[in-house]
Amino acid sequence: MGITELIISYSTKIIEATGYLGVTILMIFESMIAPVPSEAVMPFAGFLIYEGKFSWLGVGLASTLGSIIGSLTSYYIGLYGGKPLVEKFGKYLFLDKHHLELTEKFFAKYGDGAVFFSRFIPVVRHLISVPAGIGEMNIGKFLLYTTIGAGIWNMILTYVGFILKENWNTVKQYTKYGDIFIVLLIVVGLGFFIYKSINKKNKQTS
Repeated sequence: MGITELIISYSTKIIEATGYLGVTILMIFESMIAPVPSEAVMPFAGFLIYEGKFSWLGVGLASTLGSIIGSLTSYYIGLYGGKPLVEKFGKYLFLDKHHLELTEKFFAKYGDGAVFFSRFIPVVRHLISVPAGIGEMNIGKFLLYTTIGAGIWNMILTYVGFILKENWNTVKQYTKYGDIFIVLLIVVGLGFFIYKSINKKNKQTS
């Protein structure tokens, strides 16, 4: 059994044993620098909604609360501990230093909005709160973007699990295509925005 399958197995057992609390706890870890992918948690919650054991509201509140707590924890780790602390202890959570550097560049390039968009991007979504803390991002904006972005992503995966029913655990192999599509969509959108900004600036100077 691979690491991913092991995480999925333990995640389902935790949710089955603790209910909504398990969803919150797992999403706390998912939003920190811990190897707990949302794809291993939320589709199963969707399946439990299909079986009548969970409700949409309960899953939405539990998962979003977990995402907020985990993201805030990482934010303050970045704010008070900085990059050295993450690099020192990140290895115990399978954190790749290269991934952290890519996330920092992503945040530096796209600013506060990166906190929202990153919730839909693999790897980056687990780490983005750290550079947000290092960069002392306004906490109000951080909470707003985190809540909206994480909430949308969590419920997308929940809905996929609800639709797939007993086949919910196959979502992991298909989400990578959705990740690629979202990344391309964001790149195209940003490119269009930059093009419009440059074009407007040229008209003003001409």
